[in-house]
Amino acid sequence: MSPRQIKNEQIAEKLEQLHAESPDKGYRRLRDDLAIDHHLPVNDKRVLRICRKLGIKSTIKYANNGCTRQAKNPQHIAENVLNRNFHADKPNEKWLTDVTEFKWYEGLEVHKIYLSAILDLYDRRIVAYEIRDRNDNLLVFDTLDKAVAANPGAKPLFHSDRGFQYTNRAFYRKLEDAGMQQSMSRVGKCIDNGPMEGFWGILKRERYYGKRFTDRDSLISMIESYIEYYNHKRLQRNLGILTPLQKHELYKAA
Repeated sequence: MSPRQIKNEQIAEKLEQLHAESPDKGYRRLRDDLAIDHHLPVNDKRVLRICRKLGIKSTIKYANNGCTRQAKNPQHIAENVLNRNFHADKPNEKWLTDVTEFKWYEGLEVHKIYLSAILDLYDRRIVAYEIRDRNDNLLVFDTLDKAVAANPGAKPLFHSDRGFQYTNRAFYRKLEDAGMQQSMSRVGKCIDNGPMEGFWGILKRERYYGKRFTDRDSLISMIESYIEYYNHKRLQRNLGILTPLQKHELYKAA
């Protein structure tokens, strides 16, 4: 075989191994893994050709048709200060938040758990999260408290949708006490909170869709382990092929 064919064989072998470990990864993320973790520099097109030859495809995307509507009786409404400006120059400058649900099954009975999380727009790290059986004010309030405790002195612009927890007057006072400015998406405009919605899509596509969880503990364990993986190990091109925590630490070092 020619040197190029030999190199293709090496790449193909490694791609099959990586795909078996993480079938959710598409050819771009596989290429990044080859370059960063396995020191096999190769361009996207070459990886795509080899993936097609091997029949390697990422997990199918699922359409996200959900979008939280405005609370029935909002006590406080904030302007859309963020206005889809998803760029931040430093950590803790802009935080996004939301709540999403997961289902697990006990025979024919369906149960739900709720995940509340806060995402930093600079490094896309998950700043704090809480998992509960009830989607209530306490879920969101405790998530904020955890984020504030982990980042003392942080006074970010705090953006959410118009869900009932975020339009609660007590929540607005908590933000005021922390020195944060509140921002809210417009009614029915999920794109106003796009990166947060995007994180839900990534998590569910890579670890949740296509699976059936039959106990609460395994579902919670999946969520916790994925957030740990996302913050510490999941490379992102929009961060310069770094993980969120690598991006965060580079800023602190600078």
